[in-house]
Amino acid sequence: MIPVCEPKLGTKELEYVIDCIKTNWISSKGKYIDEFERRFSEYCGAKYGIATCNGTAALHLALASIGVGPSDEVICPSFTMIATANSITYTGAKPVLVDSEPMTWNIDPSKIEEKITDRTKAIMVMHTYGHPVDMDPILEIAKNHDLYVIEDAAEAHGAEYKGKKVGALGDAGCFSFYANKIITTGEGGMVVTNNEEIAKMCRLLRDQAFEPKRFVHRYIGFNYRMTNLQAAIGVGQMDLIDESVATRRRNAMLYNSLLKDVEGIILPPEAPWAKNVYWMYTVLVDDSFGMSRDDLMVYLKEKGIDTRSAFHPIHLQPVYEKQYAGERYPVAEELGRKGINLPSGNTLTKDQIKYIAETIASARR
Repeated sequence: MIPVCEPKLGTKELEYVIDCIKTNWISSKGKYIDEFERRFSEYCGAKYGIATCNGTAALHLALASIGVGPSDEVICPSFTMIATANSITYTGAKPVLVDSEPMTWNIDPSKIEEKITDRTKAIMVMHTYGHPVDMDPILEIAKNHDLYVIEDAAEAHGAEYKGKKVGALGDAGCFSFYANKIITTGEGGMVVTNNEEIAKMCRLLRDQAFEPKRFVHRYIGFNYRMTNLQAAIGVGQMDLIDESVATRRRNAMLYNSLLKDVEGIILPPEAPWAKNVYWMYTVLVDDSFGMSRDDLMVYLKEKGIDTRSAFHPIHLQPVYEKQYAGERYPVAEELGRKGINLPSGNTLTKDQIKYIAETIASARR
């Protein structure tokens, strides 16, 4: 079975992990945490990096650091991984949903302002499948309404908007280092920011809000620390990040060339101002293909090709559907119905990509 995604590790990760074990620095203190935070935040063009135990924790931590809480509202896309909405819900705030734009599959900037109320505290964007959001109009809206902008960049390591890497475009950016991400620490995440106050609050809340006077706490904190063992893997992965991004893009270009003439297959977007890192190579299976997305997934599995469906929109999730009863987001619904994630990892070979494309083409005959 060709997997949807699997990690690719280099030669340094094991060496650094062994060093942690030999020196007994295996928990949430150690040189690799500092180095990983420094190297990754610099890569994103941010002054500060705060490593966390996973990407969802990074999102929650960023929201908590700007004071989002009960009675607040945070605007986010309906077409997103559920962690985006969940992290808002953790704070007691309400996720306020916006539809996607058909071109980039990201939150539609033209539909944001109508959702702003006097309870809105922030806009959380998500760079879908590695394609950056059109940030300029969103940053302008946020400025005009005195709102924070949080980037859910869990899928977008190295993606660029008008020549600048995502993550440091808003007030804070949140990344995941899960095993299927462009670089990995197994589990793990990070908040990056150029705002010193946000960085200080993230560091405080990440570690139970411990202050210099130990066991005295002024805030409700969290146990969201990354271990030195995870960070050691991350430091090794930083040596591979440019290669990993290049591989994802090279694989996408090969897919594009092989699938562009297959009727009913809509290729993933890349706007003129964007550098898409194609975390997942996702296509839409249009009705003209002659087979539904779900039937194609079954067919591909029978041929030894693993796939995943695109995100199920938040407003249609069983856990949220009562909250959004009667709300419709047609673009999100279409993406959720038609989208399929094809194998996309950095270990994928050219022959495997050719086989996948040929199998898709043969499915409609």
